Amino acid sequence: MKSDSRQEEAVINLTPGAVEEIRRLIALEKEENLFLRLGLSSGGCSGLSYTMTFDNTISESDSEFEFDGIKVRVDQKALSYLAGTVIDYKNGLMGGGFQFSNPNATRSCGCGSSFSC
Repeated sequence: MKSDSRQEEAVINLTPGAVEEIRRLIALEKEENLFLRLGLSSGGCSGLSYTMTFDNTISESDSEFEFDGIKVRVDQKALSYLAGTVIDYKNGLMGGGFQFSNPNATRSCGCGSSFSC
């Protein structure tokens, strides 16, 4: 298992807003040792969709990143598509949501939840 807890060298980055929202959501789960698992699934209007789940099962193929105490794990296959991605959380009048800024995406859908490379 690879580990990189230095945010300045992280391949995935979370903004302070995303960290705050993830911390709030983990607290609602009331489960021990949860981390955020980022991944991809086939589908969406552009080919690949981002996935975000809370998990406590570690895989040997995971890379780990840590942001202000929030652990994030990504498997190696997904990491090749997500390298350099910045995840932010914005709260607005129409509700809030996570926003992905992925430098590998050559095309994204209007809602920002799917992309292609």
